[in-house]
Amino acid sequence: MRGLKKTRRIQVLALAAVALVLATGIIGYAMRDGINFFRSPAQLLAEPPAPSEVFRLGGLVEEGTLRRGQGETVTFSVTDGAASVPVAYTGILPDLFEEGQGMVGQGRWTGERFEAVEILAKHDESYMPKEVIDALEEQGVYKAPNAAAPSN
Repeated sequence: MRGLKKTRRIQVLALAAVALVLATGIIGYAMRDGINFFRSPAQLLAEPPAPSEVFRLGGLVEEGTLRRGQGETVTFSVTDGAASVPVAYTGILPDLFEEGQGMVGQGRWTGERFEAVEILAKHDESYMPKEVIDALEEQGVYKAPNAAAPSN
């Protein structure tokens, strides 16, 4: 009787371990396309990703590079102060998108330019995502926005 209980307990523990490994594998497989890594332009050019990898690119929209093409296609360059990457985006840009402002785009690297499928909107004129601030600080380019002017 004692041996049967011990055997049953080992079988239950083994079954639970197999179920846990299987559940972890299924979750990892399901999330493989949902994880988007952030890169700055310098990181992108130093270690180019595979053409099928979806990731986020962030930095400042370089002055003088914003060009509107046929239809809704827009091209511009994103910089972190150390490197500049050309970006192409087809769609409607956020209202506060402009040159000299921070942006984060999601898409793929083609080897020549970043093909964005989404440009993330800013909350207001002074908002910049933490990843972009960190990348710009690393390059010594980031300047904190001026504090609100004192009211008289």
